[in-house]
Amino acid sequence: MSISSAMNAGVAGLAANSSRLSTISDNIANASTFGYKRVETEFSAMVVGQGAGLYTAGGVRAATQRNVQQEGAVVTTSHPLDLALTGRGMLPVNTVEDVRRGGQASLLMTRTGAFRPDAEGLLRTDGGLVLMGWPTSSDGSMPLVARDTTAALQPVKIDTNRPVSDPTTRISLGANLPATATLPTGTGAPLPLRVEYFGNLGTSESLDITFTPDTTVATGMSNAWRVEIRDSASNNRMISSLRVVFDDSQATGGSIASVTTLSGLPYDPTTGRVPLEVGGGDMDLFIGMPGSDTGLKQLAASFSPSNISKNGSPVGQLVSVEVDSEGYLKASYDSGMVKTLFKIPVVDVPNLNGLTAVAGQAFKVSPDSGGFFLWDAGDGPTGTIAGYSREASTTDIAQELTQLITTQRAYSSNAKIIQTVDEMLQETTNIKR
Repeated sequence: MSISSAMNAGVAGLAANSSRLSTISDNIANASTFGYKRVETEFSAMVVGQGAGLYTAGGVRAATQRNVQQEGAVVTTSHPLDLALTGRGMLPVNTVEDVRRGGQASLLMTRTGAFRPDAEGLLRTDGGLVLMGWPTSSDGSMPLVARDTTAALQPVKIDTNRPVSDPTTRISLGANLPATATLPTGTGAPLPLRVEYFGNLGTSESLDITFTPDTTVATGMSNAWRVEIRDSASNNRMISSLRVVFDDSQATGGSIASVTTLSGLPYDPTTGRVPLEVGGGDMDLFIGMPGSDTGLKQLAASFSPSNISKNGSPVGQLVSVEVDSEGYLKASYDSGMVKTLFKIPVVDVPNLNGLTAVAGQAFKVSPDSGGFFLWDAGDGPTGTIAGYSREASTTDIAQELTQLITTQRAYSSNAKIIQTVDEMLQETTNIKR
């Protein structure tokens, strides 16, 4: 039995080293493949029997495992949609076939990818992996979604040739009103201000705002102004009028003391905003909260509307698309508008090495990996997303060549065992003769 078990052990050694040779060849072949995770072969002894008598050889068993947890070096590229992870986690993807088939998205994941828009606008790799994400509003906000399901994930799609406009929904008004204009000796002439905004179709509209000082107080400054707002998209109709009184105390002098709504929607003192009903819809005009240093001020200086900001933009064509470190996919247009289109989450599982590998350096969950969770990039155990980057292969050529030499010698030694056992069996046969 010992001779035949030695034969079996030699055969098992040949099979195990053949398996190791296969993983080495795969690793070396993919030394330049972005996102490739090297495969390791582990040997374990097979124990058949031990005791005081003859020893029975059990041989060896080979087990392979892909080291998904090992991170490759991040290589800088020249394209903004070359994406990689700088830390734990993976990008959510799906196959282009599943995307076109429709239905709820199945989940694959990858560490890196060169994503480019195809003829349909889908961001995909050459291998057919489509980037998945959550649609957002233009400012990046999005509703609450479940993080342990793919129900809210959608294929990232970019409309490269369609013009886009962004209507104005909020304006922040910062200006200084001259305090001396409220003296009884003042002229009472209104101070005009025109603020441009963009309508729902990208048209240029304006709010015509007049600040009229109250000069009716007999002595001293009244510190009061009548503010009237007219909208060009509503045939210059007055859509709001306010009475704004400013504080003249030592502590908060120059800031708003109170605002009284004379017509239009009521002013909100907690937010400092005046809701407006303009020709294209609703808009918020920020003028400041009582006692605040922002918004309208009244000091003994000239009229200076120096701090006016707003969102929205005219019609523009897409110029570029980038993904920031937090996973927000932002589109830049030639009008100067920057619009957030999607938020790309980072997928993580309890056991990365338990993932099942599929084609294109992608992986899918398995019973060994555990369930997935969709994190915001950089939160929890996950890393951030890097644009202009690819993750290099984790193959170390020097290490693989060293293992190749060791494997070759081990294979030759096992073959020598089989040859020796064969000669010994031949000698046993010759004894009978």
